[in-house]
Amino acid sequence: MKLKGKNPGKLFVFSGPSGAGKGTICKKLLEETDLELSVSMTTRKPREGEVDGVSYFFETKEGFEQKIAEGNFLEYAEVYGNYYGTPKGPVLEKLAKGIDVILEIDIQGALKVKENYPEGIFVFILPPSLSVLRKRLTGRGTETAEAIELRLGETLKELSYIDKYDYCVVNGDLDEAVARVKAITVAEHSKVTFSAEELVESYKEEA
Repeated sequence: MKLKGKNPGKLFVFSGPSGAGKGTICKKLLEETDLELSVSMTTRKPREGEVDGVSYFFETKEGFEQKIAEGNFLEYAEVYGNYYGTPKGPVLEKLAKGIDVILEIDIQGALKVKENYPEGIFVFILPPSLSVLRKRLTGRGTETAEAIELRLGETLKELSYIDKYDYCVVNGDLDEAVARVKAITVAEHSKVTFSAEELVESYKEEA
């Protein structure tokens, strides 16, 4: 049920262990639904082919720190001397227009977003098992065996945050995982978020 003037978009925040497939799921959602991606801001220099406002919002360090002071981020962090963050303004503007927004982010970032925007819907993407996760990480061929074992150890720590999330989706079969996430987006828009009085007035307006 959608009420006239009562249809803001929703912020869907996805996180989970490296190799769980959250990036692939988010890519499929962007291809197959009307959800839009939250664009991050950074102080690092643009790489070849990157477009300001599409790949990232590129900002100076001074400008970024000014925005921090003004409380303009849902979350931010400093990584290897560069700032990265989720600007609040562009996200809230899309939500106000009724556009659903995807934010793919690590767990620490998601917890910061939850502090600043508790209305978000937080989805944890899980691998079906550690053995499957090990195969996925090994298959990438980008990390040493030692690095993979460290990642698996980190995964066990990350699982302890599952109760901070609203939903979890096990990504064993990609199509099934995407279908479950789509079902979550539909269910969230079917929640009762209005009073009986608002419902009656909405029907009266349409009479």
